[in-house]
Amino acid sequence: MRGFIGVTDNDWFDFLSQQPEIDEVNFWQPGGRTQFRRLTPGELFFFKLRAPFHHYIGGFGRFTHSTIIPVSMAWQAFGEKNGASSYLKMRRLIEKNRHQPPSFEDYKIGCIILTQPFFFPRDQWISIPPDFSLNIVQGKTYELTHGHGLRLWEQVQERIAKPFRIQDEPPVNERRYGEPLLVLPRLGQGSFRVIVTDAYQRRCAITREKTLPALEAAHIQPFSEEGPNRVDNGLLLRSDIHRLFDSGYVTVTTDHHFVVSNRIKEEFDNGKEYEKLKYKRIYVPPNPQFKPSSEFLSWHNENVFRS
Repeated sequence: MRGFIGVTDNDWFDFLSQQPEIDEVNFWQPGGRTQFRRLTPGELFFFKLRAPFHHYIGGFGRFTHSTIIPVSMAWQAFGEKNGASSYLKMRRLIEKNRHQPPSFEDYKIGCIILTQPFFFPRDQWISIPPDFSLNIVQGKTYELTHGHGLRLWEQVQERIAKPFRIQDEPPVNERRYGEPLLVLPRLGQGSFRVIVTDAYQRRCAITREKTLPALEAAHIQPFSEEGPNRVDNGLLLRSDIHRLFDSGYVTVTTDHHFVVSNRIKEEFDNGKEYEKLKYKRIYVPPNPQFKPSSEFLSWHNENVFRS
């Protein structure tokens, strides 16, 4: 198992460390040019502070996903979990790190999405490993099973109130021989939105529309109805189709075909555009873990769809 010690903006850290019971954070990278690929979902990302506290690690989170998205989308997905109290303050913080004057451009930023963030009290900050050079700009990867990485992990275990497992235990029927299986961490609302968007390659599952501001991550079984924030409970839909899906005028069958209710024609004397899409086979992510679940699709068919 690996951990990554990332150089962390102190303002970002100070703001988030004061938020109670936070379930996820967006560790943004201001440049937005290179996607973070140093960890596997479930591994740990540590927060190394900058001067005057540059010798210390102040906390960590569980790596979930990385991507590059417009700054506006990052704010829509995570809000204050971006480490600022407003969109404007977030932009100013990013622009300070980009070394550019304030602007209205919807520039792209790198996003490292972390769940289960943990912030140590000031008197429990951990000294950086002796081989971590202060000249490192972004961070450094460590194996947590030996050497300096193991010592870091031991110090983390000494500080947290309850045992924190590096990986979740997979269900018995999913265990395999060989390398340990890292299970995708439990997602928050922001993580769900961003990962569903990337899983569908940023195109509507029905129309293949790729204008990003027009696309929305939809829960198949709503969160309000105990639907989980899991990618297989999500579809990326054009915003109008999302609203029709949520209100039951369209659905997706368990064999992944798009169905349009006759109620659209009956109630609105319209809907020709949607009729053209009727029975179309939808796009599903190539990763089997991300394909829409038959269980959730059946729930929507039986409980929401207006047949």
